[in-house]
Amino acid sequence: MKKEHILIIRFSSLGDVAMTVPVVYSLAMAYPDVRITVLSRAYARAFFDDLAPNVNFMEADVKGEYKGIRGLNTLYRRLTAKNFTAIADFHDVLRSEYLRMRFAVEGYRVAHVDKHRRLRRLLTAQHHKRMEQLPSPFRNYADTLARLGYPVTLGFRSIFPPEGGNLNLLPAVFGPKKNKELWIGMAPFAAHAGKMYPARLMRQVIDMTAARFPNARLFLFGRGPEEEKAFAEWCRDVPRCVSVSSHLEAMQQELILMSHLDLMLSMDSANMHLASIAGIPVVSVWGATHPAAGFMGWNQAADHAVQIDLPCRPCSIYGNKPCARGDYACMKNITPEQIVERMAFVLAKEKALHNGNNSPAARQGEAGSPQ
Repeated sequence: MKKEHILIIRFSSLGDVAMTVPVVYSLAMAYPDVRITVLSRAYARAFFDDLAPNVNFMEADVKGEYKGIRGLNTLYRRLTAKNFTAIADFHDVLRSEYLRMRFAVEGYRVAHVDKHRRLRRLLTAQHHKRMEQLPSPFRNYADTLARLGYPVTLGFRSIFPPEGGNLNLLPAVFGPKKNKELWIGMAPFAAHAGKMYPARLMRQVIDMTAARFPNARLFLFGRGPEEEKAFAEWCRDVPRCVSVSSHLEAMQQELILMSHLDLMLSMDSANMHLASIAGIPVVSVWGATHPAAGFMGWNQAADHAVQIDLPCRPCSIYGNKPCARGDYACMKNITPEQIVERMAFVLAKEKALHNGNNSPAARQGEAGSPQ
């Protein structure tokens, strides 16, 4: 009899792949004798290499080596040599659909994620909008596994041990962390304008944060020419700011740094999900998108989100649509004071939790977990 071996397919963006981590971990813990292989792009290896003894990672360059039908056929032949017994498609796009079709034809057990596309359309409609909480991807992934015969109870804290990652693996500029020093991460950029707080307002947030928390170091996360230009200016004017990309190259290093933060401030972007799987509280800023779509970071409470009510929100699931109003009021009308006050609120809440001997693990099951 074949040893049970599950293939989980999820390509897509960094944040989307990060959201599979709590589910894969929970599967690995519930079925320690079942082998699990995650198929994704190379950048995701840092999430899975040390996640659990029965979890393996396999990278696939679907825009290069495995591009097009010919490339996918080559990938399929390589996958069949791994002796899988079940296929879980966590992506449900043309590439993964083609692969799972090939497996299904050969008699493999196959299941794919339900993205609730009809409910998403209703949530983002400009007329007759239906504002209701959609199931989270965590829940959708778990439901996919249940259809394969692997029901799981989601329980996950962090990809790191309680003390965090090894700071000795980072350049000396980052550590050690001083007694009573606050480490606050800030990830102010996003892929789309509808998900990004304006840079001039973000600069005010940085100045106000530095004044409000004089014992804090501010770590700026993000890569790209626009980010580098802004970070260089902000770090020059605010000496307690550190541009992370100027010192770190590998994602694993950034995750280690995140695991020692007291708080991350992020847009609805990949860094929200990276900090979440590192076990760190995140204050997230939402504009064109909305937590009701289900994409709140793992284990993040609903009151960690900063947003304003507008009849047009949300107008997009991914934030990639142009603003129907033309002014992105959903972001521009959020004041820097609102953001800094929410950061202070979450830091105070975390301090109270820790003083009450309530570890981050005890927060599992709060809003932001599966729905």
